[in-house]
This record gives sequence, structure tokens and C-alpha cells, in this order.
Amino acid sequence: MHTLPQPVRLWYWTPIFRYDRPQAGRYRQHHQFGTEAIGDASAAVDAESIELLWRVFEELDLTNLTLHLNSIGDSKCRPRYLEVLRTYYRDKLDRVCDDCRARFDRNPLRLLDCKQERCQPVIAGAPPITDFLCDECAAHFEDLKALLEAVGIPFSLNPGLVRGLDYYTRTVFEVTPPEEGSQSTIGGGGRYDGLMELLGGRPTPGVGFATGIERIVLNLKRQSIAVPQRDRPHVYVAAQTPAARVPAFRLASELRRAGIWAIAATGDRSLKAQMRHADALGAAYVAILGENELAENTVTLRQLSDGTQETVPLADLASRVGQASAQ
Repeated sequence: MHTLPQPVRLWYWTPIFRYDRPQAGRYRQHHQFGTEAIGDASAAVDAESIELLWRVFEELDLTNLTLHLNSIGDSKCRPRYLEVLRTYYRDKLDRVCDDCRARFDRNPLRLLDCKQERCQPVIAGAPPITDFLCDECAAHFEDLKALLEAVGIPFSLNPGLVRGLDYYTRTVFEVTPPEEGSQSTIGGGGRYDGLMELLGGRPTPGVGFATGIERIVLNLKRQSIAVPQRDRPHVYVAAQTPAARVPAFRLASELRRAGIWAIAATGDRSLKAQMRHADALGAAYVAILGENELAENTVTLRQLSDGTQETVPLADLASRVGQASAQ
């Protein structure tokens, strides 16, 4: 992909598996939607990714969401901050949880990510990493904030946000609903400029996000948001006689190629059963082909909402249905 125009923009939808104790919104198997933009280190790509995630939630009509934003620096400025953070925590280890005591030596940045109630007062007093960013990281963060403000994306600066993966650099973000709790996040991500190199590739910047489908569904239910109705076929092509089955199949294909969603009857249903089937599918029209229609090269077009019908030349059916849809 390094030969393609940069950045390379990708998206995915996939099942994810974890070995963990199942909780509300956190399952052994869940489904994840996400995007990656690989090959560009500018803040504009970060802003593009964040806006895409935010607009997805807007399109779903989810409300009262908060976008949390932070920068965790890079390999140049973060080591200095980690020493400052260790110094701050050193005389407070007796006030934090066992996990945080282990993180103090192994991964001090994750101290800020702890959800234990006893650790929150210590986290609240920790020096913010944004006070220790190098000039390049600080400029990147300022650019990002200006770009989000320019497109009307509200955000809340959260100096305690570090995300749970060690490969993040600079930008990290999460979107949370009003409900509190460690499993409330419905989407998040960040920049990972060192990850490709860590995996054996050439140094390549990247940024992305992920969101859990089950957790989105959980929040749609909490906000009582109705699921949109599935699109329905516009025309159901019914065959009144066995001789009409092949022409009906061909007609449905021609309608689809004309941009009209059509479905042809299958099996040996009677015309009455085909009409019931069309109604159950929510079709707007039934195009009936029978002995007379085949002989006259026409089709009987019935509107299911009121039962009215008309005879339409076969060649004019697509335009006739298209005109009715536009009205």
C-alpha cells in the first residue's frame, strides 16, 4: 500500500473475540466497525477520522454524547513526562489499587486510565501530559483542536485519557454516552505512528478508530431510538401462468438494471398467494404477467395501497414506476 496515494483510507466490519468476563456491553464475541488512515502524520487526518466517527453517531440520532480528547505525546517528549508522573505517584502508592502499583513500574501512563474509585483523587491531582508536550506534538494538538472547531465537532479536553493500548502516539479520543462506567465508551481510537515499524515495516504514520456494534445497539435502546425500517421492494413481478415465469424473471431483472428494486415471484404460488407475498414484503406495486399480457406485450400494474390498477406497455413500465415514485 505504500505505492498508493497517501494516506490510504480503509474501513472494516468484523467479529472480535476476547477472553474476558462478560459484562453489559462487553461480550466474549462482539462486532467491530472501524477505519484506518495510513501514511499521513498531519492533524487533518486525525480530525477527519474523528469527524467520521462523530457523524456516524449523529446519523444514528444518538444524543448527549461527549467526545473526550487528549494528546499523549511521542517518543521524544513522553519519557520526560513519565518520570514526572512517577515522581508524583511515588509517595502515593499506598493510596492506590494493586493494579496501579504494578503499573507504576511497568506502564506508568496507564495509571491515569484506572477506573477504581480509590484512585480517582490521585489521578485528579496528576500533572497533565499536555504541559510536557514537545513543540511538534503541541503544534499538532493545536491544529487538531482548530480543525474540529472549524467543522463544529464539540470536544472535552481530558488529560486523563490515555487509551488502553501502548502503541498510541499524540492524539487519543473516546466518545461516551451519559451513562457512567468503565464499559460506557461507544467508540474511540488514536494515532499510532510507531506501530508499523514495531511490526517490522517501514516507519509509517497512521490513525484510526473502532466502535462496537453491540454497544451502539445498547445505547440506541437506552435512548429509545427506533430502528429504521428495512428498505422494501418497489415492484413485485407476479406470474399468473407457468408460461409467464421466464418473462417475469426477465422483467424483474430489467427493472433492477433500470435502478428500480424489483423482485420476481418464485415457486408455484397462485396469483392470490403471490399478492399476499408482495404485501408481506411491503412492495408498492405488483406487475402481473399473464396470458393476455404476454399476447399484447403489456403488464398489469396494481398499486397495493389502494388496489387500483392499469395496463401499461411492457416497454414503458420502468418509466411509469419511476414517475410514480417521484410524485
